[in-house]
Amino acid sequence: MHTFTRCGRAGRRGALIIATGVLIAGCAAANKTVTTGASSASSSSMAGMNVGSTAVAAVNGIKPIPSQLLATTEWQGMKIEARTMTAVPFVIYNGQSEQTVKPPKGTNFHLMVMLNDAHTNEPIPYAGVWATFTKNSKVVYDERQYPMLSAFMGPHYGNNVQLAGAGQYKLTLLISPPVSARHMEYANVWLHPHRITVRFNWHPGE
Repeated sequence: MHTFTRCGRAGRRGALIIATGVLIAGCAAANKTVTTGASSASSSSMAGMNVGSTAVAAVNGIKPIPSQLLATTEWQGMKIEARTMTAVPFVIYNGQSEQTVKPPKGTNFHLMVMLNDAHTNEPIPYAGVWATFTKNSKVVYDERQYPMLSAFMGPHYGNNVQLAGAGQYKLTLLISPPVSARHMEYANVWLHPHRITVRFNWHPGE
């Protein structure tokens, strides 16, 4: 059975995310509105702050920012972990030029989704991640999560997120299969899109 945990303070502003103990995990069609094979499990305790597995020294003048675990589950040996941290600028490189993306005014946090091999903890690249936040059944955020590199959090998928004030939200992550050649240990897994959902209470920082 899948497990979904945790909640706590996100980033330096002290924004509070409280999970309500609901996880729905299952496979989905490529259409983001279709869900199949859903299952549920209970949430558990609060999570602590983390700055990743590397040393906390600054890199190129950039200092690490603590992150907060929002949720974690496992799918066919893939560990899926969602974290939040203070919203930050990031750079998109298209192979020829860089474009800096700055957090718009009112951005609440930076969402990071880690996909790792549950046995080795090695990052899993070449997948796709789409995040959808809803409040009172209304979609307030529906965006692709970019493949990202970080000296502190390692390879992950992320983007900045703006919510619609305090209240209860539902986060749905659609994980698309990694599109790549695979060694035989990864044959017959992660062949279809997979959806996980968590409900949480959001209290903006003071």
